[in-house]
Amino acid sequence: MGAAVITTALAIPIGSPRARVWRALVDPAEVIRWDESLLALMEPAEGYPQVGQHVKWRCNVGTVPVVCHDRPLEVVTQERLRSKVRMGLFRFERTWSMATDEGRTRLGLSIAAENQIAVVGGSVDRFDVRRMAAEYVDTKLRALQKWCEANS
Repeated sequence: MGAAVITTALAIPIGSPRARVWRALVDPAEVIRWDESLLALMEPAEGYPQVGQHVKWRCNVGTVPVVCHDRPLEVVTQERLRSKVRMGLFRFERTWSMATDEGRTRLGLSIAAENQIAVVGGSVDRFDVRRMAAEYVDTKLRALQKWCEANS
């Protein structure tokens, strides 16, 4: 990743145990059900997540179909999952983190994205990248919270 990055981080309380939240993050059969942007796992992902593994999903960025490449960099069960992600031209490092807070799971999501995204004929500027990053983080956290609390 280049020197100029935009970091976006949020956290949300989830009324489910950490084991339940972790399962929703790492079981491809569950991920596909709560993450609306993912359409299908492109090939089996035995033992996901493992450091060095390369998992590919068909997904949509807005209405544009792309391949999402997910490469786990760090896996600490029920605590942290850090991955290098590429969705079309949008590249970032994503970190899910968990803690127990007053009997609930506190789930955090942060992404560090390149400041600009090169596109044919120009680039997407840092303001649009920041907006895309914030929407990504907010959407994922809320979807996971809703899924876990409805399926505990």
